[in-house]
Amino acid sequence: MKLAVTGKGGVGKTTFTALICMALARAGYDVFAIDADPNATLLGCLGHPAPETVEPLVKLADLIEERTGARPGHSGGMFRMNPFVDDIPANYAQTVNGVRVLVAGAVKTGGSGCYCPENAMVRALVSHLLLEEKVALVVDMEAGIEHLSRGTIDSVDQLVIVSEPSRASVETVKRIRRLAADIRLPRVVGIGNCIRSPADEQFLRAALPDLEFAGFIPYDERIGEAERAGRSPAGASPAVDEAVARVVRLFADRLTR
Repeated sequence: MKLAVTGKGGVGKTTFTALICMALARAGYDVFAIDADPNATLLGCLGHPAPETVEPLVKLADLIEERTGARPGHSGGMFRMNPFVDDIPANYAQTVNGVRVLVAGAVKTGGSGCYCPENAMVRALVSHLLLEEKVALVVDMEAGIEHLSRGTIDSVDQLVIVSEPSRASVETVKRIRRLAADIRLPRVVGIGNCIRSPADEQFLRAALPDLEFAGFIPYDERIGEAERAGRSPAGASPAVDEAVARVVRLFADRLTR
């Protein structure tokens, strides 16, 4: 199972990523998570005591040069687009609450993206990690839509777009879906987050009538309280945990068909 999670900044994308990683672990999966957001916060959201001490892979210049043949920050020249990455999880992953997390980071750049050795490493991690039965890979993508133009996630089984019940969030979902269609991602589903009432769910369904929603996650202030205290949000709200567990069951059922 390979999932990539994206959405507009501020909609709870990383919180949902942490919750689904821990729900997958509780369901018996061996879970890898890749934090591919330039503002890498997944470790902290999972409950790591000192996430600021973990250096993102894209900043490990010697490793990137060894695997790609090019030094980060050097313009021009050639580099390997498919570097060897199979040993990186064992050597660089941080285990937090049963989830193995790779802080990959991403290269901040304008335009259509960066074809550089740093991003070649991130793409290879997503594309070429060998997964066995009952192993799940969840990628926390950078907020917005720029990463899709790089084709970073063209190997995932499912793109999960997190949205809150707001017009701005809905417009971002529409743009992400158009770009996902351009790179022919086979499955794109929505997650409605911070749902306070049936009216919130109805708003998202009406605004995005042709998007399949894999689930709706209720708003619970205890999730925010847990994160502010440096704890994992898993277990803070039984209603939220059950909603995320239903999403995991849906994805697992699809894999067995």
